[in-house]
Amino acid sequence: MADAFPKIKQVKFEGPDTRNDYAYKHYNPDELVEGKTMREHLRFASCYWHTMRGRGAEIFGMPTAVRPWDDFSESMENALRRVPVFFELLEKLQIDYYCFHDRDVAPEGKTLKESHKNLDRVVKELAKAQKNSGKKVLWGTACLFQHPRFMHGAATSPDLNAFAYAAGQVKKALEVTHELGGEGYVFWGGREGYFTLLNTDMKRELDHLGAFMHMAVDYKKEIGFKGPFYIEPKPKEPTKHQYDTDAATTLNFLRQYGLMKDFKLNLETNHAQIAGHTMQHDLETAIAANALGSVDANMGDWQLGWDTDQFPTDLYITSHVMLCVLKMGGFTTGGLNFDAKVRRESFEPEDLFLAHIAGMDTFARGLKIAARIRHDGRIADFVKQRYSSWDSELGKKIEKGKSNFAELEAYALKLGEVKTIRSGRQEYLESLFNDFI
Repeated sequence: MADAFPKIKQVKFEGPDTRNDYAYKHYNPDELVEGKTMREHLRFASCYWHTMRGRGAEIFGMPTAVRPWDDFSESMENALRRVPVFFELLEKLQIDYYCFHDRDVAPEGKTLKESHKNLDRVVKELAKAQKNSGKKVLWGTACLFQHPRFMHGAATSPDLNAFAYAAGQVKKALEVTHELGGEGYVFWGGREGYFTLLNTDMKRELDHLGAFMHMAVDYKKEIGFKGPFYIEPKPKEPTKHQYDTDAATTLNFLRQYGLMKDFKLNLETNHAQIAGHTMQHDLETAIAANALGSVDANMGDWQLGWDTDQFPTDLYITSHVMLCVLKMGGFTTGGLNFDAKVRRESFEPEDLFLAHIAGMDTFARGLKIAARIRHDGRIADFVKQRYSSWDSELGKKIEKGKSNFAELEAYALKLGEVKTIRSGRQEYLESLFNDFI
């Protein structure tokens, strides 16, 4: 193990009364909740890009991050230095998984061949570190949005050469994710969209995107990769409009192009927020389609309205997320990936630990709150009772698609007026939810 954080020992659970800033107050990996340990429920992952590559820069300011192990060059030597530091952080935080982009872990070469070679070299070190530590890849992905060749998109580029380059890059990223034992693979279409329809053939671009995804599925089967594919929705940034705007839009794309059996969704709280939704909305949308795969655990700032990627410290968000995940039956291959970065003002190396601890404790509390809500049963019972008329013989007949307008008209004529409407009691339910917080 590296020794980039010599003053920090392994972060352990010490309970809510501890005054140790480098201890968990609520995340107890071995504590049982609804028959499974917290470790199994939450399946925490740290992202390589923000954690190891974040520099604290923004459009108005220079980098602020202090990272003694990193000279911030794009050299192979620097890329290799980051690997043991990252695994030291994972081990000391007791985080079992990580996620990466190909270009996060290895520098871009002058050619695709050179980029492949660079990636292979770093993947060897990642594999060694995984073997020594027992850490795993939650999912891998390819960075198809940063290089100028993708300025007009990758799989939706009007330039065939850019499309082909993206295919070669994804092919390699799939291979190394498979080599590292990755449990899934994510597609995020940051440049798959447009700034103006005046220069865009939307149908043709979507057709190309569908073809690209089918080729990825074919290659996944060819190499024997068993993990699921995820698509991660986002409405904007860096383009004005991205085709995978939100959960519902992305599911519609998958249905239109016959990809539902091969893809699930990787949903991010901050992305749902800038789409004008709550995270709970996008989660429920995906769960209803049996398509929730994994979660990027972060939050945004409603006052800012862009992708701030903050560590999740809002108990209402984490409680709603875990209520949805428990309702679904829990994660299988997915988990909670901290696609989050420390604030520009939190520039010291130790802040990487404090931020992850905050997020993990907040999700641990969210898990316990969600479990208490489910055990109490009042909210679930209220919802069940609200729809109880549909449990009648006629209601079941409608839901099975065996009724018709004529039958329902005859039924309604006998009713007279509808007198069974009940109060939705929103304020009561919100107050009840508060009781568990």
